Amino acid sequence: MTAPTATDFLATNRGGGLFTETVNQRLGAYLSVAAYRRHLAPTALTLANLVIGLGTSVAVAALAPRMAAGTVPALAVGLGALVLWHLAYSLDCADGQLARVTGRSSPAGARVDVLCDVALQISLVAAVSTVAAAYHAVPVWLVAAFAGTWMVNLVTSVMQQGTAARSLVTSRSPVVRAVKLVRDYGAVVTVLALAIALVPRWTVWVMAAFTVVNGLFLVASIGAAARASLPPAEG
Repeated sequence: MTAPTATDFLATNRGGGLFTETVNQRLGAYLSVAAYRRHLAPTALTLANLVIGLGTSVAVAALAPRMAAGTVPALAVGLGALVLWHLAYSLDCADGQLARVTGRSSPAGARVDVLCDVALQISLVAAVSTVAAAYHAVPVWLVAAFAGTWMVNLVTSVMQQGTAARSLVTSRSPVVRAVKLVRDYGAVVTVLALAIALVPRWTVWVMAAFTVVNGLFLVASIGAAARASLPPAEG
């Protein structure tokens, strides 16, 4: 039996947005090849994603006060986070590819994946909020709103895995896909890491922007789901 190639793994990816498909799913395919050669289980990649992503967020949060004091360069912290967060996310893309190609998908593995994603999202939100608070007095309501609306992406992603899943905007035109980058996790962590690296004092405004975007998406999703649940109008 010929060993699967990166192309074989990439063919099984489930998308995730323009940035994710272009960068992270491709990196995930190469990580899947390496994992396959080492006979690693998909869950091993999931847990590696958890360790790297969680560790990076904890480090960013721990270094935030020293960044604000000027004793640790924000550029180094932000760029380091950029690389490691993307490595973690690419491992998250890889675990699914590896599971599908090797036939090792399972409900238990899917649950581990979702639970690790929840832990990583919490740690990312905490890290970004800590950086913002190190530079400004951030209102408590903004932190709460940022954290709450941030989870909308994860919830809707899980909901879209069902048989009745449908995207709010189904067009795959270049313009629409570019607009959707605001909800593409690969693009989002890039923006957050670069904000920490280059303009850490503006992190609070980045939080506010994502709160608005995710809040509007939640409202639109509720409206779309409500319309879909109504019985068709009788002619």
